[in-house]
Amino acid sequence: MARGWAPPGEFGTGAVSGAAHHRRAREALSRELSQTLPGQTLVIPAGTQQVRNNDVEYGFRPGSDFAYLTGHYEPDAVLVLSPAANTDGGHTSRLYLRSRADRSKPDFFTSYHGELWTGPRLTLHAHQARLGLPCAELTELPDVLKSLDPATATVLRGVDERVDASIKSGRVGGKKRDEQLARTLSELRLVKDDWELEQLCGAIAATSAGFADVVRALPADQPRPERLVDGVFGLRARCDGNSVGYGTIAAAGAHACTLHWEHNTGTCRPGELLLLDAGVENDHFYTADITRTLPINGEFTAEQRQIYDIVYAAQLAGFAAIKPGVRWKDVEFACTSVLAEGLAELGILPVSVQQALHKDNQTYRRWTLHGFGHMLGLDVHDCAHAREQIYRDGELARGYVLTMEPGLYFQPDDELVPERYRGIGVRIEDDVVVTDDGCRILSAALPSEPEALLAWMRELRSESAEQCLARA
Repeated sequence: MARGWAPPGEFGTGAVSGAAHHRRAREALSRELSQTLPGQTLVIPAGTQQVRNNDVEYGFRPGSDFAYLTGHYEPDAVLVLSPAANTDGGHTSRLYLRSRADRSKPDFFTSYHGELWTGPRLTLHAHQARLGLPCAELTELPDVLKSLDPATATVLRGVDERVDASIKSGRVGGKKRDEQLARTLSELRLVKDDWELEQLCGAIAATSAGFADVVRALPADQPRPERLVDGVFGLRARCDGNSVGYGTIAAAGAHACTLHWEHNTGTCRPGELLLLDAGVENDHFYTADITRTLPINGEFTAEQRQIYDIVYAAQLAGFAAIKPGVRWKDVEFACTSVLAEGLAELGILPVSVQQALHKDNQTYRRWTLHGFGHMLGLDVHDCAHAREQIYRDGELARGYVLTMEPGLYFQPDDELVPERYRGIGVRIEDDVVVTDDGCRILSAALPSEPEALLAWMRELRSESAEQCLARA
């Protein structure tokens, strides 16, 4: 079996597009933890493939922190940062991964990970060239992990059970060190560099195209299943990116009042609204997160337009509040003040606006349900391990990327709401980056102003079949 094959050629030695970004990320992590956790070896795994059913696995996505530090996207790999010798700090990096197993090796034919099964893999030399990072065979990793002293090893836990089991965290301070590693990575990821912004803008552009695909595919005068919306957007996500960044929410009618309606088993009916919350994840795993609430037949009813206008005004107020040094809570207040005032104008708010906005009351939350937004990047809810005083109790800084997504939701059985508004849910969500003096709306090309939104829908639905194919 192993004889009679031409010599394998070298391929894949060109540097990955984010190699410089990943190097800077490793250097920043090393600087930070050389000061706060001196002498520690840092272990960051990629994760493993997960079983879907029997011997079928889900498609693999690396852990976001591992992707941030390496640019390597294959399962089972582990990044080890060891304290550098004869220096005042810093680390040396080595990535343990599964390299090439061509026809000269039994693994080619016998292993599930062999190239006969999974396709050609790169050599260690090619991996090192493209990643700008020293690499070693994955088979060496068990001995490396076994040699580490748990007192001087810090692990990003919850990603790879085998790595967790190899390095126990039971000694004094071990759990705190592990938590500090996760926290530090989240806080480093708060500020996006130019390469990351480029990735996010690409994901956002693909997402905008997916929204346009949905409008073209959804008739104005005939009911269609929510799964049509889900499928049409998913096609764009697979063509222009890696996949969707999270489960698409295609919530028609009263389903829009369920914040994470991912079943998508309902029907889009003319005269109702479709709340579409979706994002394309690009090939480097950065995701967009955009929501538009669309009148399925292309026109708002009077009640739908009233609610939409309130949410749109709240979003504009949020945009205006964003700039470096502004506290997250102040942006929240700018949005919710407009929502509370709108609820009062609709005759729904049972107390005064001032009372509703008081921290001990917050009656408005019955209909707003969630905050104004969240950080965005490699995860749709990015930087989740950052300290509260840096994130939601902190100030915005230049380079933060976040969503702005106010909403109003009137449940169909809410007797405090006039019947004409019940079952209407509206959310408008855009992705923004904090600039020197304000913010830039990265998703501005996708209309949200109500008249512009309706005109955009009319234009898309008037396109000929030839124009649709040209855009695809």
